[in-house]
Amino acid sequence: MGEIKSMDQENIFKKTPPQGSLNFKEFPSVLNKLKETYSNWLAIHKDFPKVERLNLGRKIDELFVETLALIFSSVYLAPQEKIIYLNKAISKVDILKFFLQISWENKLILDKRYIEISSNLLEIGRQLGGWKKGLQLKTPVKTTGEKQ
Repeated sequence: MGEIKSMDQENIFKKTPPQGSLNFKEFPSVLNKLKETYSNWLAIHKDFPKVERLNLGRKIDELFVETLALIFSSVYLAPQEKIIYLNKAISKVDILKFFLQISWENKLILDKRYIEISSNLLEIGRQLGGWKKGLQLKTPVKTTGEKQ
């Protein structure tokens, strides 16, 4: 019996997002860079030995997802709130670099893959820092007791 493919099934094979999906071209390039880096991490993570994958690997994975959520959410916030979210994202990127270094030092990540992912995270950190600095220059500092 022949199968009839729906439009959704065809899209899966073409890697075309279904209607209603977000257009990431409209988001900051740092979000796209982190999304790409996370995809690279997923390929690395699956090669971790089981114990490390469920401990250190899971922690790194959670940090990636939390950072993606912070950056994504910050797009919709007012400048003052955005700075707070960017500070949190910058901290998480630093922690990510630290845990990835531990993974590399313990031979869980090949040199080539570590260099690629850590270079991407350095660039992401610079982009987040630049975005934050730009917001700080444009956003007036509120003094105590000042109303919005």
